[in-house]
Amino acid sequence: MPYILLIVEDPGQRATRSEAEGHAVYDRMLRYTDELKERGVLLAASSLSSQESGARVQVREGRAGVVDGPFAEAKEMVGGFFLLNCDTREQALEFARDCPAAQWATVEVRETGPCYT
Repeated sequence: MPYILLIVEDPGQRATRSEAEGHAVYDRMLRYTDELKERGVLLAASSLSSQESGARVQVREGRAGVVDGPFAEAKEMVGGFFLLNCDTREQALEFARDCPAAQWATVEVRETGPCYT
């Protein structure tokens, strides 16, 4: 069953790293991605750029509103994700524990499924 691992991080955290440190962290995540591929569980993965280049869209009463980032009220941002095909929730949690990002961010584990349940 598909599970998504959301990498939830402090929006200012990336700015605290030097360029070399940022590359080192990214390389660790790429190696982790390769491990997931080798184990045959990876369905999709991507890093996300900073929320500064993001936008939020809401449609209310037929009118669309767009708010460009950065989002001052944001205490967290989704920095990336891994979509995995796991046999059990416990297996998904194991992959989350092994994720390097768990050392500097929170890895939120969610089973995919319909939004009405």
